[in-house]
Amino acid sequence: MASFTPDISEDIPLNIGNPTLSGLWTNNAEDYDVAIGGLPFFMAPTDADPYQRETAPYRKDQFDNAKEPGEQSLVGWWMRSQSSFHGGAGIKFFDPSAGESISYRFLDSQGVNVWTKGEVTLLKSCTSIHEMTTTVSTTHNKSEQHIRSVRWTTGGTTYNGVLIHDGYDVDRIDSNGNIEHWVDYNTGVRDPVYAICDDGKFGYWVTNDSASTKLEINKKLISDGAAVAPTPMLSTPSITVTSAEMEFVKDRIVACINNAVYEISPTATTLPSPVYTNPNTNYVYTSITASGPAIYTAGHSGIYSTIQKYTLNTSGAMPTLTQASVAAELPPGEIVHKIFYYLGYMAIGTSRGVRIAVVNDQDGSINYGPLIVETRQPVYDLAARDRFIWATTGIGSTDAGLIRIDLGTTIEGESLRFAYANDLQFTQTEARPTTAVGFIGITDRLAFSTGRLTTDGAIYFEEASTLVPTGYVQTGGIRYGTLEPKNYKFVRGRGDVTNGAIDLRTVDSSNNTYTIITYNSSTGTPEAATSSPEGPQEYISYKFTLSRSASNTSLGPVFKGYQVKALPATKRQRLIQFPVWCFDVETDRYNVRTGYEGRAWERIQLLEEIEAIGDIINVQDFTTGERVQALIERMNFTRKTPPDKRFDGFGGMLTITVRTVL
Repeated sequence: MASFTPDISEDIPLNIGNPTLSGLWTNNAEDYDVAIGGLPFFMAPTDADPYQRETAPYRKDQFDNAKEPGEQSLVGWWMRSQSSFHGGAGIKFFDPSAGESISYRFLDSQGVNVWTKGEVTLLKSCTSIHEMTTTVSTTHNKSEQHIRSVRWTTGGTTYNGVLIHDGYDVDRIDSNGNIEHWVDYNTGVRDPVYAICDDGKFGYWVTNDSASTKLEINKKLISDGAAVAPTPMLSTPSITVTSAEMEFVKDRIVACINNAVYEISPTATTLPSPVYTNPNTNYVYTSITASGPAIYTAGHSGIYSTIQKYTLNTSGAMPTLTQASVAAELPPGEIVHKIFYYLGYMAIGTSRGVRIAVVNDQDGSINYGPLIVETRQPVYDLAARDRFIWATTGIGSTDAGLIRIDLGTTIEGESLRFAYANDLQFTQTEARPTTAVGFIGITDRLAFSTGRLTTDGAIYFEEASTLVPTGYVQTGGIRYGTLEPKNYKFVRGRGDVTNGAIDLRTVDSSNNTYTIITYNSSTGTPEAATSSPEGPQEYISYKFTLSRSASNTSLGPVFKGYQVKALPATKRQRLIQFPVWCFDVETDRYNVRTGYEGRAWERIQLLEEIEAIGDIINVQDFTTGERVQALIERMNFTRKTPPDKRFDGFGGMLTITVRTVL
């Protein structure tokens, strides 16, 4: 037995106040086999209690409770599937656990229609119809173009088309692309056309008589050809137009001329007194719209922009506009260029992008939400049909085009945020701003225009049936909800490639792309090995590029979704089981005696305290030279009689299992 007072051959009692988790043991006179958390032990392996090493479990048991069949792997594979993209663009990572709407969203797209659930198809191509010379102001980025959707009958034939004013012209263009200079002013006779609107039968526009620099409002039957001169509706010598907006709403023309707002009857012959004159003479009006209970104007002065509301006074025979009140103020530096009421909402096109406001159907008050998307250029114009709103913007670095917003699909958990994606697009070498948009009559085809910077702008028509040559959709980064590296092994795209092809590529975190496979009528849609990028990745995304039929430009493939298979690539942990002796007094193989009474109990308590803290400790195996950092996974002590004279006092066998972590 060890003496109660340690002699020179015994160890100094252990300090059990605070365990040294990162402690290391150095063999001096003694020759211990292993040290755990700085506590030394002699190994005691037997057939019943062997020294063992095994791979620690690294995957949780899983069960299939996902919306996508096969999403959760029952054995082996980690799966990720997506069968629709109607939730719109704008996510960086595709982690469905972030919310239900994420399951149908993606990173980016061009040239594809994602709005049919379960299908991605190519959009229609666009054709440049007419070159124009309108200049876009660089002072406030204000467009001087407007597209009006019109329908008219001439000579017994009914046409769908647009009116667009372009500098000194107002052009009438039918759905076949036939152009007529419907109003053709000459420099020096008239100033440019500042604004245009229509009531379905007549077109109305604002200009100056250059000879006398006086305001003129003119009108003309939409069905009349270019040879028919417009009718001067009214003129005011005391006013010279420097900026104007006009819109036909609630059976009247609302015109914003310079800094004043007018309510004009379609049959007026004189300009009435303004309903409201903005006290700021530098205020520029940019847009007009109307909801059920109110009419709204928008504009700006310098970096400050507001939306004003005018309610209707119904005390007379004909409801008239009241004075203006400020319905909304935009953040400083964000300029409103277009407001558009539709389906109970007001879409707001600004210098930064698009916002949606909810409109109170009782008093017309508005409450706008965050930017749905920040655009490359100001949003000058908006158009709507069905549940969608189209906004003018740039696509890519230089192309003209539109984005589409789905008012029927909200972004989960984000008030007044709606799904969006790139839509129609026209390739151009110079980044000319997209300035106006409208439908071609009552057709479902869109027209949009660009303004001139250093070269002429143009108006573009959506084709009736011709598809774009190619378009793509790129998924968000697939990381399975964890930052740990994964080995991405297989992917399978799903869809119909009878007409055209689908090219599948992977995209790594540095935006490098790697070709995987091209699906077509010959290859079908088999599962493909993801050979690139090489090695484990935190995440990758997939880019599916659709190409139309080589023999029929109106046909293309249908992309329906994909499924990805991956395996976790985390460094494997080891479970190491150490059977060791733990007695008060112990003797090594060289008969060096060490210990004292109570030492075994102190070591057991100290190990239990280390285990309870759950921190990382050093594990040293002097028999193999291995040193690792680990956690105590479990510990078992069995009190035994000392096996031979080398051991004495209280003690027994400790079985310590550790899990390596580094």
